Amino acid sequence: MRRIISALFTCISTMAGAWAQAQDVRPLELAADAPDRHIVVKGDTLWGISGKFLKDPYRWPEIWRLNDEQIRNPHRIYPGQVVVLDRSGQEPQLKLGTLIKAEQKIYADTDKEAIPAIPQNVIEPFLAQPLVVEDGMLDKSPRIVATQENRVNVGAGNNIYVQGIARPAAKLWQIYRPGAPLKDPDTGEVLGREAVYLGTARPVREGGEGEATTLEVIAAKLEMGRGDSLVPAGRPEIISYVPHAPNKRIQGRVINIYGGVGEAGRHSIVSLSRGKQDGLEQGHVLAIYRTGSIVTNRFDPDKPESIRLPDERFGLLFVFRVFERVSYALIMESSRPVYPGDTVRTP
Repeated sequence: MRRIISALFTCISTMAGAWAQAQDVRPLELAADAPDRHIVVKGDTLWGISGKFLKDPYRWPEIWRLNDEQIRNPHRIYPGQVVVLDRSGQEPQLKLGTLIKAEQKIYADTDKEAIPAIPQNVIEPFLAQPLVVEDGMLDKSPRIVATQENRVNVGAGNNIYVQGIARPAAKLWQIYRPGAPLKDPDTGEVLGREAVYLGTARPVREGGEGEATTLEVIAAKLEMGRGDSLVPAGRPEIISYVPHAPNKRIQGRVINIYGGVGEAGRHSIVSLSRGKQDGLEQGHVLAIYRTGSIVTNRFDPDKPESIRLPDERFGLLFVFRVFERVSYALIMESSRPVYPGDTVRTP
């Protein structure tokens, strides 16, 4: 019996230890100038409000006492509401309060659309586009078989002829072609390919039996032509997932910076070498690290010749699009430029 109890105790202790390591067990630390209350206005974000109250904005669920289900399906916050800081307990807590009479008159006609987690205008173009072409994604998609008057450069107002559009057709279609491979910086494995957005078109004439469907290009970003694929246009979603750290250790790398530039800063978008299969979710916040370099020990012959410097944390990013093996994130804080190959991991 003692052995059974001892084994059970060991198992529970091990599980508890693993859980503790996955969670941030430090006390909540308020921002230096945390206010007692904040009236939400249009243009606010969950990240911005969290940063007003907390030193670490990704600890939003803790200061609201949210469980896992509430993190995935959070209560929404609207302009005109009041966020109140309660300092009376052992740990600070945020709650929704009420406006005083004078404030009620000012905020009576406030927009009632819930505020997003991060700046919506920065990421909106990336919410309705696939971004990543995974294996087989475009194999059965409709394709351009010809262009108006066989033009090489197709622009807004020109027609394209597409095979494979079923009825009823979507009202808008986006045009893509597979782009550069997204490779894991550590292994070199291809995790997917970037989807290069070419433009948007709308159907103007349905094709009969054995005929192509005619579409008019209403927006052209890049040259498009025969063989390019179409997918139904999606609607941008408001990212309202609360900022939170993963509940387990996740580590990956920055694959590249969107737009093909060499370095990134605050509000730049980067692709990451981790996705759904690694446990990443929308709303996850990861810390950005620069890997410590190796230096030569020239002063003490009794110690190793090479010494590795510690990794340095210098920023935070918010994951807003997650695919099976890769993700896209918005850099929220950065004290130095972010480069492809930089490490990201659970803060």
